[in-house]
Parts: sequence; structure tokens; C-alpha cells
Amino acid sequence: MKWRFMGALMAVTFLVLLTQDIPLAFYLNQAEHDHIVTGLERDAFVLAGRSEEALQSPATADDAALNDIARTYRDAGGARVVIVNAAGMAVVTSDDDQSVVGASYASRPEIADALAGQISSGHRYSDTLSQELLYVSVPVFSGANVLGAVRLTFPDQTVTDAVNSQLWRLALVALSSVALAGIVGLLVSGSVARRLTRLRATTELLAEGDLSARADEKKGAAELTSLSRSFNQMAERLEELITQQRMFAADASHQLRTPLTALRLRLERAHDLLETDPAAAGERLAAAQVEVDRLGNLIEGLLLLSRTEASSAPLEIFNLAAIARERVAQWQALAAESSVRIRYEGPVDALVTASPSAIEQIVDNYVDNALTVSPVDSKITVRVVTAGAHTTMHVLDEGPGLSKEECTRAFDRFWRASSNIGGSGLGLAIVAQLARASRGLALLTPRSSGGLDASVRFDSAR
Repeated sequence: MKWRFMGALMAVTFLVLLTQDIPLAFYLNQAEHDHIVTGLERDAFVLAGRSEEALQSPATADDAALNDIARTYRDAGGARVVIVNAAGMAVVTSDDDQSVVGASYASRPEIADALAGQISSGHRYSDTLSQELLYVSVPVFSGANVLGAVRLTFPDQTVTDAVNSQLWRLALVALSSVALAGIVGLLVSGSVARRLTRLRATTELLAEGDLSARADEKKGAAELTSLSRSFNQMAERLEELITQQRMFAADASHQLRTPLTALRLRLERAHDLLETDPAAAGERLAAAQVEVDRLGNLIEGLLLLSRTEASSAPLEIFNLAAIARERVAQWQALAAESSVRIRYEGPVDALVTASPSAIEQIVDNYVDNALTVSPVDSKITVRVVTAGAHTTMHVLDEGPGLSKEECTRAFDRFWRASSNIGGSGLGLAIVAQLARASRGLALLTPRSSGGLDASVRFDSAR
């Protein structure tokens, strides 16, 4: 991945530089050309000013001095100098060969333009030199009169070489930028690749069964740390689910062994007594039926607990007060049979967030437990209280109660305060799990007046 990332970054940098440097190259070419032409025009006017007196005087000494100036200028800048008089005849040249002196240049367009009082510049091919030349021609004025013209010619290849020199420097900067982008891309992608490699190694550890494997959430880019957090959340949830399944399997195998053994013994004994003592065999079969019912209740409780532990349903808004009143009404008949009064206390409405069906199951488990331990002519109160950001439901009974240590252990699976109390010992474990699934908290608290306060706290809906 890091090589692809580095290559992509270099390609993007190259395309950006290419897009910028091509127009820049044309600009440099034009700018260098304009710079040389401007310089030649300036030098040509300087030479024209110095040529004015020589063109006005017939003395050859002036021509010799002007020849020295022309050769000095040629040696300093490389431009060829030709100075003509008003008739277009060459009077001064920077060439060492003076054979062109006296030759007519009047037919040359640039000389004709200059003798007409115009400045002329451009490119032309020299048959004599067999190369492309850049020329500038300016008139030599004396007042309003044109005494002659000065022409400077410059090899066009010199302009090209100057532009190419700058383009090479520009290309060197561009290549350095691309190389730097590659180095930065390699460093960045290497860091990302190392993080992903470590995350992959952690994933492989998790796949091999190491449920404690976790990714580092503290180092790396924000996207990678976010990915690591998501991975750790997944790993924690997976570890929780697997642990729950292992606990379920262990609990199921442990708790089902006793009723299954008892059931087998009773059936074997009933089989032995079937012919000799049918009445005793019938008693054994009735006892076996009780064990079957117990076994069925135990399996149903385990499955319900497993479903609640694996549940990750989103929270919804429910009216806790309305549900509590409805469940109290449903339990009235059974409470009356046990000579126990049950009533609701609290507001008409109390909106909370909870997992679907959690409130009903919690109320039923609490009330069922309270009825089991409540003495005759006692009462059970289902109370809803809202305080700040939380709403709490209390189920208050007047039974024997539990100690603080027993209240803490009561939510463990299969725990029962007394062997004389029926049930599977899973009801409160289910309540605790439903409360956790609802982002709530289930508690058992001894009452000072006797009995137990079974409560569950929910977040109030806003």
C-alpha cells in the first residue's frame, strides 16, 4: 500500500508542476527574448548617439574610433554591429574583416525602416552566417534629420541557450519537488502501513482465540485511532458474548445435571415398581413429572437470560408509570389469593428510555419474588419516583428481607436465599441484565422496617 500511496502522491505532484511549469516555460522564453531585445535597443541608441558626430564628419579618424567602440561592444556582448550612413552604405562594422565597409545595406528591410526613422526588431536567417539572428535597427538622428542607422544582430541560439538554462533549473526544482513528495509519501504511508500491520496482527490474534487482544488507540491519524476504537469495541463485545456463551454452557450443564439425574432415577425406580407396586410406580412418575416441570422452567430461564445478554436492541421511550400500573392490575388477582395487598404509588406519567419489553419483565420478576416471600395480610407497593435525570421504580415488600451481603449476591445466577424457596434462581439475574441493556441499574436494599426494596433506575426521557 505504501508504494502505491507514494507513487500516487508523486504523480499528483508531477501533474501539478507540469500544469504550472509549461505556461511558465513559455513565459520565460518570451521574457528572455524581450529582455535581450530591450537591451539591444538600449545599446543601439547608445551607439547611435556616439555615431552622430562621426556620420556628420568626413574625417576617417572618427570612423576608426567608432570601429573600436563597435568591436569593444562585440567582444563584451557578442552582438554584431553595422553602422550605415544616410545612403545605406556601411561605414563601420564590428567585423575584423572590413570588406563589407562601403557595401550597400539599403535593400535590407530593417535598414530601410531605420533610415525611414523607425525602430525595427525581429528575426531573420543569415545566409552568410547560416544561422537565425535576432536584430535591432535604430535611426541615427541629428535633430529631425536621419544621418544613418545602427543595426545590432545577435545569434538567436544565444536566447535559446539562456532560456534552456532557466528551464533546466526549473526542471531541477520540479524533480526535487517530486522526489520530496515521494519521500513524504513514503514516510506517511509507512506510518499508516505500520499501524495497519499492527492492527492486522491484532486481528489475527483475536481470530486465533486471544480475546484479550486490543489495538492501540493512542497513536496515529484520527481515522486510524477511530478505526482502532471501533475494533476494540467489537473485540470487547465479542469477548463479552463468548464469555456469556461459555457461562451459559457451564451454568446449563451444571444446573441441568441434577434434575436430569433425579429424573432418570425416578423413571428407573418407577420401571422397577411398575409390575410389583403400581401405586408406588405412579408416585415415582408423578415425582418425575415435577422434575420435568422444573427442568422445563430451568431451560426456559436459561434461554431467556441468554437472549437478554445477547440483545443489543436500541433504546426506546416508554411510560414507566403506565406500565407499572398495568402490571400491578394484572397481579391483583394472584395477590388476593395469597391474601397480599398490592398497590401503585407515583405519578400518572414518567417517561424513560429502556430496551423493549424490559420494564414489563423487571416488574413481573420483582413482584413475583415479593409475592413468594410476603406473609399473609402484608402489602406490596410499586412506587415510581422521578429525581433529576433519572426515574426509579421501587417494589417494596414486607417479607423477611435479605442482608446486605445477600442483596449483593442475589443477582448471581442460580443463587437462592433458601433451599426452601422454589424457582430457578435466574429471575434476578435476568432483571440485572435487562437493566444493563436499558442503560439502567438494578439494586436490592434492605428496608429499615423489614422487607426488601427492589429497585431499578432508568434514564428519564427528555
